[in-house]
Amino acid sequence: MDHLTLGFLKVLESEGNFTGEIHADYPARLINATDNSVYQVMPRAVLQPKTANDINVVMELAGREEYREVKITPRGGGTGTNGQSLNNTVILDTSKHLNHILGFDAEKNLVHVEPGVVLDQLNAWLKPHGVFFPPAVSTASRATIGGMIGSDSSGKGSRIYGKTSHYINDMTTVLIDGTDFRTHAISAKEADEIITREDRTGKLYRHIRDEILPRRDKINAIFPEMNRGLTGYNLKEAVSDQGDMNLSFLIAGSEGSLGMVKDITLRVVPLPKHKAVTVVRYDSFDSALRHVSTLLQFDPVAIESIDDKVMELAKQDESWHLLGKLLGTDTSTIPTRGFNVVEFIGETAQEVAAKQDELRAYLNANTDAQYAPIGFVQASDPGQIAAIWSIRAKSVGLLGNIEGKRRATPFVEDTAVPPENLADFIAEFRALLDAEGLDYGMFGHVDVGCLHVRPLLDICDEEDEARLRRISDGVVTLTKKYNGLIWGEHGKGFRGEYSPTYFGPELYDVLRRIKEAFDPEGQLNPGKIASPYSKNTPITAIDQAPMRGQIDRQINDNLRDEYLNATRCNGNGACFNWDQSDAMCPSYKVTRDRVHSPKGRAGMIREWIRQLSVGTDPRNQDLAVINARDFSHDVYDAMAGCLSCKACAGQCPVKVDIPELKSRFLESYHTRYKRPVKDYVIAQLETIAPLMARAPRLFNTLQSIPPLPWIFKSLIGLTDLPKLSPQNVTKALRQRGIGRFKWAEVNALSDAERAKSVIVLQDCFTTHYDADVFLAHIDLLQKLGFRVFVPPYRPNGKALHVKGFLKRFDYQANQNDIFHARLAISNIPLIGIEASVTLTYRQEYAQRLGTNRPDYRVHLFHEWLAGEIAANRVTLPETGTNGAATATPATLFPHCTEKTSIPDVGVKWQKIFEAFGMKLATEKTGCCGMAGVYGHETRHQATSRELYDMSWKNKVDQTGLENMLVTGYSCRCQVARFEGAKPKHPVQHLLSMITQ
Repeated sequence: MDHLTLGFLKVLESEGNFTGEIHADYPARLINATDNSVYQVMPRAVLQPKTANDINVVMELAGREEYREVKITPRGGGTGTNGQSLNNTVILDTSKHLNHILGFDAEKNLVHVEPGVVLDQLNAWLKPHGVFFPPAVSTASRATIGGMIGSDSSGKGSRIYGKTSHYINDMTTVLIDGTDFRTHAISAKEADEIITREDRTGKLYRHIRDEILPRRDKINAIFPEMNRGLTGYNLKEAVSDQGDMNLSFLIAGSEGSLGMVKDITLRVVPLPKHKAVTVVRYDSFDSALRHVSTLLQFDPVAIESIDDKVMELAKQDESWHLLGKLLGTDTSTIPTRGFNVVEFIGETAQEVAAKQDELRAYLNANTDAQYAPIGFVQASDPGQIAAIWSIRAKSVGLLGNIEGKRRATPFVEDTAVPPENLADFIAEFRALLDAEGLDYGMFGHVDVGCLHVRPLLDICDEEDEARLRRISDGVVTLTKKYNGLIWGEHGKGFRGEYSPTYFGPELYDVLRRIKEAFDPEGQLNPGKIASPYSKNTPITAIDQAPMRGQIDRQINDNLRDEYLNATRCNGNGACFNWDQSDAMCPSYKVTRDRVHSPKGRAGMIREWIRQLSVGTDPRNQDLAVINARDFSHDVYDAMAGCLSCKACAGQCPVKVDIPELKSRFLESYHTRYKRPVKDYVIAQLETIAPLMARAPRLFNTLQSIPPLPWIFKSLIGLTDLPKLSPQNVTKALRQRGIGRFKWAEVNALSDAERAKSVIVLQDCFTTHYDADVFLAHIDLLQKLGFRVFVPPYRPNGKALHVKGFLKRFDYQANQNDIFHARLAISNIPLIGIEASVTLTYRQEYAQRLGTNRPDYRVHLFHEWLAGEIAANRVTLPETGTNGAATATPATLFPHCTEKTSIPDVGVKWQKIFEAFGMKLATEKTGCCGMAGVYGHETRHQATSRELYDMSWKNKVDQTGLENMLVTGYSCRCQVARFEGAKPKHPVQHLLSMITQ
């Protein structure tokens, strides 16, 4: 770090007025060096203000003469696609602490928020009031209001609802000298009064009006009249022809280059009461685009389009079997090459139905019209509408998951042209990409002429890096030709290089003079949009900013292949999901530290393998030393907080699997550094549990006798260890007529007998610690008329994988593969009970052993039973309850690993309960805080409890232990630990209903 920045930080800390966090450590800077773009720019430090006044303190200090070389860049959700928040400056991050909703005026429909509030957070808070904040960005789960203002974001429905700046009632921006600058709509008369003042505010208003008002005709002539019009230094709307002013339009979209947003009052609007969608299918994507003008005549709230590339990828998605019928593709004889999803809203169901009827009548009457669709389906059910929109929402992830070195890359993805020009524009856009030999996918907001185009590039390849420049220049020429803009939604960032092309020399000089009025020394997000007029500092070009690909090129091929998941992370930030009831990354939710997120950990691994590479490459010895200490210790600290819950592997759009990266890293790390004793104890659990289970009462008693609890907690690092089940599973099975497993008995079964047989695999947890659950499965299967075979207990290896004992894990997995393959030959279903164990056979085994494995599948119990019920292969006994179907339904709390790997787990359990004549609700929860052994590790005690209180505590209290059904063993243990009683498994509940 340079001496000036270091001095700045020391003064900031020593003067005592700044109450926030100051981070100058390498991991914090590294994680803030990337966003969802192709760039990687290392900041000098990261500041996280705790109060709004902290922003004033930072800006006042930066404005002092001795610190005018200190540069500052704001950061919100960090999801920008153009490097908006990336800079070699001090980063001001408002997302961690300044994320409160400060008030709501129901009469005026105004909500007062801090800049770090997340869009979904805001709309969830507003929903009970019947209103919402409309700009619907696809990153709504982590996009902050401050970031949305910075880019002047919009999204689906913007044709009706507009963009972020249209909803700013007033806001306060902190200027570089630390003063507050409040902006809101004022009349020309009010403006006349303000400009007479000689304070900072008066001078700014006077300067801006004098720059813009005489040039109104030129501004109107240059910039097109379209929904996705000018963003960032919005000269067109900041000052009207009559002299009315609203400088919020100037600041919105300026990406922090004029000042730092401190607080905002937003206008909100009533939620639409009813919705309906029509999915229109076409034989070509060109027809889909050219038909938009016809669809617009029916005044929908939105029309979103998806091209054939995305649709082909969607067919590989696990939800396609449900969506194929819903979208109408299953019954179509003509291949679908493009979709338009048309959404209507209204105050009444009848109003929406009338709009749907009008469109349906037109489509049916004009089947031979030019660009007519090949079919359509309509839906008004909220569940169906959500399912239809899910494919559009998954577009980025589907494209990002394409196999190969080339990945879908955002750099020209939010161009916007007048909708009537879109089809011709896209035809030339495609020709441009085809000439470069690139594949690509397209999707987006066709009703407003904004189509997201993601070419597939290998950003580590120098030739593809050169294509980025050629394509960008070509797209600029095209958008100018079709009277559009290249910044239709996602801000400028490093694409601010093209501002002079669109503004022209005279108006671009206006931008520079406005920049100088606000930021005379060019300290705020330098190199973006415009530099101060008198400084003549160049804007950073799109290929001058450091790119991730340039850094990744330093990684040895073998390390890149081994840690492919890390380099695949594209920085989209889905792991920053604000919702505490969402499973995605519990460690991030509890710490709010982005180092402890999947993106953060992937970035740490990327840097670690880069350092390993340059440290062994004599050409790069000068790059080998980054920190004063071994960087692998920083990676270890980041990984230590990971719960290995695998929510990232299920929910990340590009399937970054941190537990797999963690296990590989730990294996390597512990070749140099000693393992803690607890890792050996945890790794041996599956092996020693059967031995302890021979005398369960003895071992349970020993756990409570001093000093053993202290030894385990303080010396070994484990606490609150679970108690063994007093019931012996082998004896209990014998009592149920299930003796020792014999291959001869299995082989002797007839086909009819095999059809009514199952093989239940034991796992460490339900066999030795939760035998009642294991035996409940056996009892239910027998009551359903199935013959149950139970092979001998075999360790699964899950704990070995979690702690990075990969050689031993690979051996165990190989042995189990051989055994299970032999079982599978019998054509009898293999069933597992504990989700985290059962899914290991599918996931970790496949990752470690590759595709050349035996072909078998271990079904989770609910998967198998739901399939049997759907196929009418099981006769269900009557429940013994009177009115079970109308009683208060039980509530399902699914395991995190299970519900993120198998999203329909709740649906399948509901179908099972319906078949038994019972209702079942499903609770949405985040992590319970146990996650296998994580909650038993001493160092994680506080975090484990905080996670439980964050997501489970209130829901457990509301549901009641007697009504909650919990699929995960670790979740049941966590509830028992903090509530004093263990909830039931769904199978236990079903069995109790049958036996009453």
